[in-house]
Amino acid sequence: MRHVNIPVFIPHLGCPNQCVFCNQRSISGVERFHAEEVVPIIEKALETIEDDSEVEIAFFGGSFTGIDRSLMISLLEIAYGYIRKGRVKSIRCSTRPDYIDEEILEILKKYGVKTIELGLQSSSDKVLKITKRGHNFEAEKKSCRMIVENGFDLVGQMMIGLPGSDPESELETARFISSVGACGARIYPTVVFRDTELCDMTYDGSYTPLTLYEAIERSAAVLDIFINSGVEVIRIGLQSSENLSDPSSYVAGPNHSALGELVIGETYYLRILKMLSENNISENDKITILVSVGALSKAIGQNRRNKLRLMEKYKNIRFAELDGISAYEIQLDIKNGETKCT
Repeated sequence: MRHVNIPVFIPHLGCPNQCVFCNQRSISGVERFHAEEVVPIIEKALETIEDDSEVEIAFFGGSFTGIDRSLMISLLEIAYGYIRKGRVKSIRCSTRPDYIDEEILEILKKYGVKTIELGLQSSSDKVLKITKRGHNFEAEKKSCRMIVENGFDLVGQMMIGLPGSDPESELETARFISSVGACGARIYPTVVFRDTELCDMTYDGSYTPLTLYEAIERSAAVLDIFINSGVEVIRIGLQSSENLSDPSSYVAGPNHSALGELVIGETYYLRILKMLSENNISENDKITILVSVGALSKAIGQNRRNKLRLMEKYKNIRFAELDGISAYEIQLDIKNGETKCT
């Protein structure tokens, strides 16, 4: 069954904090929030969704559990009405670790919320302090535990290339998300928007945005941890619609319309390269890289990038799909017909 989110953006509502990287109005493209527009947004979206889809109303953009309590309950009642009518399957919301407690979770449970996306960003107290997140790692551990123990699906959101972060701290964040029972994750390489402290830090030289390749490389390493842990990565990078093409909003940082595809391709490349090196294959062997059905273009890479890089050492190499192989699994078929798996 096809899963469809109906996003309702509430930019920066409920969050008195101002993280150095945050400009939710720029990211969501929503300048103001009007509660009376929620029903029309949902109705308009439902008109375009196929009947056999699993539909979810998603409150994104702000710290949903930190907004005015009466407004939060009002929005939940609207969404829950669609569940009772059978038009929507569930509700999800995004929030901060320090806006989770037992009372809030009871309210969310009452109104049919299934998934809570938690903006963790980093498990490093150093990074959390530099980026002015307003909470520490202990708050992240506590909120994640409470969410999972109360039966919600947890999705951990993390960022790559934040001020004070490095590849190892990002790997630690991915390991933390994987270890606390999260069923999903989002990976966001840091983008610099105007009207943020990070923009000022970029201009004064105290922060250097990641290049596109750095973002791909570091995101691929994090993705590999999630794959090995069985955590589904539901998004890599901001959507191209999130004002990334608007020079009045976007300043710097990894910006590519197919960033997720590039990261996935890099993950395949690293896995293929590792397997080839482990199997003592000579450059003259005839090699077929076998991947799951539907993954051929990801394994070959955008503009054949992976294949071209591999052919610099392995001259006789081709790619093919094979039934029965799971996502991100690689099998090698060597010239003598021997098949090796990983």
